[in-house]
Amino acid sequence: MKKIYRDPPPVCELEALLENYTGATHHVDQVFPNLYLGDAVIASDKNKLKKIGITHILNAAHACWECTEDSIEYGPDIQYYGITAEDCPEFNISVFLRPGAKFIHQALNTPNGKILVHCVLGKSRSATLVLAYLMIYQNFSLADAIRHVSQYRCIAPNRGFLQQLQQLEMELHYTLWRCYLL
Repeated sequence: MKKIYRDPPPVCELEALLENYTGATHHVDQVFPNLYLGDAVIASDKNKLKKIGITHILNAAHACWECTEDSIEYGPDIQYYGITAEDCPEFNISVFLRPGAKFIHQALNTPNGKILVHCVLGKSRSATLVLAYLMIYQNFSLADAIRHVSQYRCIAPNRGFLQQLQQLEMELHYTLWRCYLL
């Protein structure tokens, strides 16, 4: 049976999906095998990171005024990648979606790799990067990625980020459709 592509749902429907989380709030949650989504508190706790077995960190609030974790020295056991993103709808996070997803993918393909993706609260910037990873490398639709992550963590990408994820979904579909025709 041929799969019919539909445009991503409107932002208001995506926002409604984000309200599905009914669990408790934590500093970190595993949202996909070996992929953890968290906040700046967990990112600054080297003992907990070691206990979890984190080998990679993607900080979506690197060098931002509200994130003081940048001065932490993780040492040789943790690979660090920092993205300076502001949590405002006008910020163009789309330029970081593919590089961030690639870093997550490489981390998960490292033997015993475990990655923490975080920002300040672990709800908007970092969640946007995790959703992009699921869309790009795991072939999730945007709605399915939101449903999946929302089972494990309360996330709330801002409206601008949701619109940029919608654009990513359309680009991914166009690329697949074009490859199918060739």
